[in-house]
Amino acid sequence: MTAGDRREHDLLGDRDVPADAYWGVHTLRAVENFPITGTAISGYPHLIDALAAVKEAAAGANAELGLLAPEKAEAIVTACREIREGRLHDQFVVDVIQGGAGTSSNMNANEVIANRALELLGHDKGDYTHLHPNEHVNLSQSTNDVYPTAVKVATIIAVRELLDAMTVLREAFAAKADEFRDILKMGRTQLQDAVPMTLGQEFSAYAVMLEEDQSRLAEAALLVHEINLGATAIGTGLNAPTGYAEAARRHLQDITGLPLITAANLVEATQDCGAFVHLSGVLKRIAVKLSKSCNDLRLLSSGPRAGLAEINLPPVQAGSSIMPGKVNPVIPEVVNQVAFEVIGNDVTITMAAEAGQLQLNAFEPIILHSLSESITHLAAACRTLAQRCVTGITANTEALRASVQNSIGLVTALNPHIGYTAATAIAQEALATGRGVAELVLEHGLLPEDRLTALLRPEEIAGTTA
Repeated sequence: MTAGDRREHDLLGDRDVPADAYWGVHTLRAVENFPITGTAISGYPHLIDALAAVKEAAAGANAELGLLAPEKAEAIVTACREIREGRLHDQFVVDVIQGGAGTSSNMNANEVIANRALELLGHDKGDYTHLHPNEHVNLSQSTNDVYPTAVKVATIIAVRELLDAMTVLREAFAAKADEFRDILKMGRTQLQDAVPMTLGQEFSAYAVMLEEDQSRLAEAALLVHEINLGATAIGTGLNAPTGYAEAARRHLQDITGLPLITAANLVEATQDCGAFVHLSGVLKRIAVKLSKSCNDLRLLSSGPRAGLAEINLPPVQAGSSIMPGKVNPVIPEVVNQVAFEVIGNDVTITMAAEAGQLQLNAFEPIILHSLSESITHLAAACRTLAQRCVTGITANTEALRASVQNSIGLVTALNPHIGYTAATAIAQEALATGRGVAELVLEHGLLPEDRLTALLRPEEIAGTTA
């Protein structure tokens, strides 16, 4: 052991740990065992805060039940609060993807909290005779109830941030819908001209889709409020005293402000990842619909000369290293890629949940990793799309008007007034000659001009009349 180290002991023997590290021997072995992503759990601050909140709640419950001396409980609580304030996050060094059902993350938290608590009590780091990571910080707990509970708390907080980001994007689309409410254009089905609509109606649909998805996400998040804290190893509550589960839940609710509930059956709750699967499915739904909206934005803005060119996306960067003047729809493109990631993460979460065996699912670390990436990346994508793209979209009004006037689809609006047979004949002639539908209707005397003008008013053919 060098002067810069301290020696710690575990099941496998003695190891030297840097003297100034708040983590200990269990964390050291985990760092060596899991060089997987290169991303430590410190990169997931919601998880670190949630782990600290769970440990603080446990200390409060243990002190309340007379299992933990007041001075030890106070030191643990203070350390946890410091972590939740942002301190010592750099000491959470284990890889986010790890074997052991989250034991490495739990022990990383136990060791950091214990060593900070020791400092607060006037002792050296590693002097566990005074306050021990397992015997005191982990008292009445198991990784199998601590880690899932922390993951759920972290997920709820992250979902709230995603809901806020979705509101920003929804309001941006709604503002454009109002701005474009009187601009007539052709609607399309199967990429073929269909019937006229307004550009405002088109953008309003994007806002409504987001609003619907926000409702579904909020509903799914309610399921994640059910926790198994107090279940200990497999749900039987072994080594946790009577009353601990409720006391710990109450303390955690007070700490987080979340309306948490203890699962009715802790054996079921300890092995069941159904809430994560359901939430991931809703995230996939959001991703799919958001990606579809971005596909539309890219298609509507295609051009500028040889595409639809119905709208203009704000130019945010040069588009090519070889083609001068080219500007690409890079913001919708990056959102598309986030959507692809979320869809892939849903498959990962599904397989991880399915792979659980008997009384525990050992694969919650990858569920945490995948859920966190999906939620945080979707939130960033929503804000980016709103702020860097949607708010700056403009309409090519003249091109939109010309597309309606020249479209054969316009005849559909006249079908009830001139009959299907006559409308079909007009459509065929317009297609063959390149002439406009309105011009041919007047030429064939199918409608008087004033009646035709009334029927082709934007608010009439787009269905926006009161």
